[in-house]
Amino acid sequence: MKKLLPLFILPLLLLGCSGLKRGASSKIIDPATLAKEITAADLKTHLTILASDEFEGRETGTEGNKKAANYIAGVFEENGLPKIGADDSYFQPVQFNWTNWEDIEIFVGNKRFKHLWNFISFSERNVDMPELKASEITFLGYGIDDPKYNDYQDVDVKGKVVLVYKGEPMNEAGKSYLSGTTEVSAWSTDWTKKLVAAKKHGVKAILIVENEIQKMLAENRRFLIGPTLTMGDKKATDTYVNNCYISTDIAKEIIGDRLPEVIAAREQIKKTGKAEAINIQQDFTLIQKKKERSLIGENVLGYIEGSDPVLKKEIVVITAHYDHLGKRGDGIYNGADDNGSGTSTLLEVAQALAKAKSQGVGPKRSILVMLVTGEEKGLLGSQYYTEHPIFPLENTIVDINVDMVGRVDEKYQDNPNYIYVIGSDRLSTELHTINEAMNKKYTNLTLDYTYNAESDPNRYYYRSDHYNFAEKGIPAIFYFNGTHKDYHRTSDTVDKINFEKMEIIAKLVFHTAWELANREKRIVVDVTPDS
Repeated sequence: MKKLLPLFILPLLLLGCSGLKRGASSKIIDPATLAKEITAADLKTHLTILASDEFEGRETGTEGNKKAANYIAGVFEENGLPKIGADDSYFQPVQFNWTNWEDIEIFVGNKRFKHLWNFISFSERNVDMPELKASEITFLGYGIDDPKYNDYQDVDVKGKVVLVYKGEPMNEAGKSYLSGTTEVSAWSTDWTKKLVAAKKHGVKAILIVENEIQKMLAENRRFLIGPTLTMGDKKATDTYVNNCYISTDIAKEIIGDRLPEVIAAREQIKKTGKAEAINIQQDFTLIQKKKERSLIGENVLGYIEGSDPVLKKEIVVITAHYDHLGKRGDGIYNGADDNGSGTSTLLEVAQALAKAKSQGVGPKRSILVMLVTGEEKGLLGSQYYTEHPIFPLENTIVDINVDMVGRVDEKYQDNPNYIYVIGSDRLSTELHTINEAMNKKYTNLTLDYTYNAESDPNRYYYRSDHYNFAEKGIPAIFYFNGTHKDYHRTSDTVDKINFEKMEIIAKLVFHTAWELANREKRIVVDVTPDS
């Protein structure tokens, strides 16, 4: 007969069995106690510094950006985090190619057209071309080279300037000749395809007609109002032909009295799926003179090593970008909400995690708090990390991303304690469930999934740093407060930040990360991207 233990001892043994596996700390602590390290006052201190004029808008590659990186590194060092970056530092260096337009113009005959008004040209997609002159431009339908539809068939465009429509041809029933359905193909959604096809056929420059040029400018403002960065190990212009998106005003000026023929050719494509090239006699000049140099940016790495000898090999990554738009003349884009708010949030989360570690109750899994650069230039810092990870991606169980959490949008003027949650169920239903449970237990925010919808026209899921992790199959969750009238303006300043709201969101980030780092099994990927 077994000897029975006193009943009051059983709970203690059960607690010990769950809490002491594989050498974990014997100390038990309420995560809410740890989260008390996160305060609105500290958030305000960090953000007031990061979004000050001294940091000059933190544009990647500038002195202000480096000041911000050094400030973040100083906070990590103050909290006792180890240096795991290059040369015994907190930094992961990222090499960039810096490009900007020195002179860019279009002339049709003697008529001059202005960049960022009548046309758009992305410097990183073009090579330096001080002056291109042509007396003939070839209208080439949609500029597509595909077995199902081909504008280049039997047409010699070597050394020529071609004019094409944006998108792809649809038949009279509204179906694409390429996809065979009402859905468009990659020829409409992937901007690279037409540039690669034109390069293949020896085209000198391609002009793509954009019916809504000002809308395109607004959507791509952050890539166009200043210098552009690309990854230093990527040479896009080796693959693409020189190109511009031109307004319908420029297109009409080029086509002139041949407009009825061009319209007839477009209608013929619609009816038959057959392209017809039209050579248009027109004096045309394109000037695309570039300035180029190389520079180094930094991702800043805050590492909290896990306490469990087995689970510590697995990594929870928490990201926010610390760069912004910099200066334009005398105007400073301080970027208090975008993304000084996310940066400050991560500094407070890192402090809470470091405090737990110092008290012997750190997380079982390791946590990397990473402030990335180059987000405003195309998610470049996070892209670099996922291509050159410090820790193997197969051991990275999740990315928690924080980008703009300090303001209240129009929808929630009467309820500031909310947050938009994006991506939580795109790859892992467990991630979604855990975040909801942590919110219900600790923070009680209104969780809004509006921008998580596949049909969301803003496509925010694809527009912040978590997406580079999701693309690699790593579950990701993105916290976002929505946009406001100061988004990407010099008026995005500290005085408009709601720090009490930020504190609650930061605590949700902490609790979700803490749960993910301490549960016995890593979350599973149980959703395929197209499901």
